[in-house]
Amino acid sequence: MAPSSQKGIVITIPVLVLSVSAATIFLFFLLSSLSSPSPPTCPPSPFTTTAAVAGGSVSEEDTDRRISTSIDDIEWVKYQIRANGLHMRDNVLRKGINPRSRAQQLEDLNHFKGISHYEGSEASNHTALPCPGELLVEEHHSNYGEPWAGGRDVFEFLAESSHLTANSRVLEIGCGTLRVGLHFIRYLKPEHFHCLERDELSLMAAFRYELPSQGLLHKRPLIVRGEDMDFTKFGSDVVYDLIYASAVFLHMPDKLVWAGVERLVNKLKPYDGRIFVSHNIKFCTRLGGDECTKRLTSLGLEYLGKHTHDSLLFNHYEIWFEFRRTKV
Repeated sequence: MAPSSQKGIVITIPVLVLSVSAATIFLFFLLSSLSSPSPPTCPPSPFTTTAAVAGGSVSEEDTDRRISTSIDDIEWVKYQIRANGLHMRDNVLRKGINPRSRAQQLEDLNHFKGISHYEGSEASNHTALPCPGELLVEEHHSNYGEPWAGGRDVFEFLAESSHLTANSRVLEIGCGTLRVGLHFIRYLKPEHFHCLERDELSLMAAFRYELPSQGLLHKRPLIVRGEDMDFTKFGSDVVYDLIYASAVFLHMPDKLVWAGVERLVNKLKPYDGRIFVSHNIKFCTRLGGDECTKRLTSLGLEYLGKHTHDSLLFNHYEIWFEFRRTKV
């Protein structure tokens, strides 16, 4: 009897290769599904410092509400200028650019009215808030003894020194054309910025040009035309976190300044609220000896010191004198 033949499974090499490949792919997907994916990482910033130039460290959460320019910000803009190979040049006539002074721009606006404009009866039907040419060419930006950009410096110093938030309330004595006020209005909640101003043309520039052109009409600042330090129109129950006067008391009689300070004491938040006065406080020092301190104390005010703040964009510094309310 012939021996029985042994039966078995024959696996060809191609089938073996396919089987191993399939197992490898399955194992790969299995391991991928079990491991949690790591979050995507951003390339590191070339600038690692986060300290603000005049306000300490800045966290990521504070970026949107940050006030001062940080060292990172300065290094970033310097890098952009270098990367683009930029240098200051003479501002002369060149393709697509026709440099003009404000006076020339105003003359062109009055005579030619720009490239596209309405004529005849249509001229007044399409502009919701017509603005005088003098304001459109920003002549009022030259009303100050320093560049318009200095308004941002003042805002940064005062806002940080007073630890302001969007909920804070601010009163400016003599806001002019809102060189400083625009920054407070933008930062604060609607109706939280108040101002007393006597100059009519400055107020026209503020209402008819600055607020509309900056998109800040919805902030509804309370700006009152008035003199003699009369704050009655701001209400009797308002309490301010910051009251400041920039180069205003220099042009007022000492007696009127003291009258205003006396009226403002009860409108300043006790202890945490601040009054800042720029340039000098001769209305106080002219009293002589200890009379200044005595008079401040009788009003419930305390002098906290003198500060110097440097400009970001030009060679300039401002001197500020700080006071707080010590009586409830």
